[in-house]
Amino acid sequence: MNNINVGRVLLGGLLAGLVMNIGEFLLNAVVLAEPMKEEFRRLNLPPEPSGRTIAIWVVLTFILGIAIVYLYALIRPRLGVGVKTAICAGSLAWFFVSLYVGLSFLAMGLFSTGLTVTGMVWAFFEYTIAAVAGAWLYKEA
Repeated sequence: MNNINVGRVLLGGLLAGLVMNIGEFLLNAVVLAEPMKEEFRRLNLPPEPSGRTIAIWVVLTFILGIAIVYLYALIRPRLGVGVKTAICAGSLAWFFVSLYVGLSFLAMGLFSTGLTVTGMVWAFFEYTIAAVAGAWLYKEA
């Protein structure tokens, strides 16, 4: 019960990463496409990120998915197996990634409040859904 199944962490993490990458595509290329272009224009940036930048974001999101499922595997002996524990893991990841970065960006005036809050709320649901999906594939050895 104390052994983490690394293979299942990777498998579940890749599923969680896929869920988050789909969510990020929908958020940035569909829901916030025009507001993001306006923000980029205001910041004197190209209207769209480069292919290299997108590739880095995709890889980092898969790594984040793996980290979320690893966190789930770490906390499930204390909190139990299931959706509640997966939501806890996703919420913790959201707190340490999205909330922290989003509030930091707001404090610096980097992005508008509306854009930042929309992204943080979206990410909360995205991370928790991804965590549940990844946890669904995770099984102890």
